[in-house]
Amino acid sequence: MSYTNERYKKDFKWLKDYGECLLKSMFNSYDDGNKDDDAGDNQNLPDFEDEYQSWYSEAKLLIKQLLPDRIDDFQRLYEQPRSRDLISPVGYSIEDCLLGNFTFNGKGTVVTGQRNAIRNFQQQLSIVKGLQRRFESSLFDIRLHLQAEMFDDELEAAMYLLKNRFLRAAGAMAGVVLERHLKQVCITHEVKLPKKKHLSISDCNDTLQRENIVDTADWRRIQLLGDIRNKCDHDKEVDPNESDVLELIEGVKKITQSLF
Repeated sequence: MSYTNERYKKDFKWLKDYGECLLKSMFNSYDDGNKDDDAGDNQNLPDFEDEYQSWYSEAKLLIKQLLPDRIDDFQRLYEQPRSRDLISPVGYSIEDCLLGNFTFNGKGTVVTGQRNAIRNFQQQLSIVKGLQRRFESSLFDIRLHLQAEMFDDELEAAMYLLKNRFLRAAGAMAGVVLERHLKQVCITHEVKLPKKKHLSISDCNDTLQRENIVDTADWRRIQLLGDIRNKCDHDKEVDPNESDVLELIEGVKKITQSLF
């Protein structure tokens, strides 16, 4: 669990620090009144239009994991409004900024332009900085710690069964941990699950991929673990082997330590 928290903290620090550099780049590029004239510092700044999208993608993933209730606000600050008659300072988005959208008055003076996106990015950066409070929340840490301890105990028991050649029982126990963890991830992210009495590993995994909470590589890995679990639990004609069950236990441990 400490590995997971430390990884999140490292990602957060990069997003915060690089976001500050991108904000400074915005002021230098779009707001002459707040431009920093220190040429040496400016040479080291990233180009906002080139680098923002990668920052946005990384930030969105971390917010979706740790602050899912703010993900809509975060995305709305980037996206152009779906319906609008004209571009105005109120509805100007970061997407407008990247596309170079402007409006002019009758004298040819810019009324709305890229400078208007600075406030949006400042708000996005504030949401990212709010992740720090998430790390510092004792309730969050306690919940993660207790859940991790419970899963570790069960996976340790599964490993004990495996060493004593109770392969199906070991695989079934590890499979239960995986299924329960995936369900909890779905609940945490408030995703809509299929209306079924008994949700399977595959049901949860497909839902998490559809919501972009797991990528294709992780989706395939979880599917493979689910197939091994089914061999242990349901397929009475094909016996699981020791390497299969070991792969399942170790794979489930990695998932419970990296996906929340």
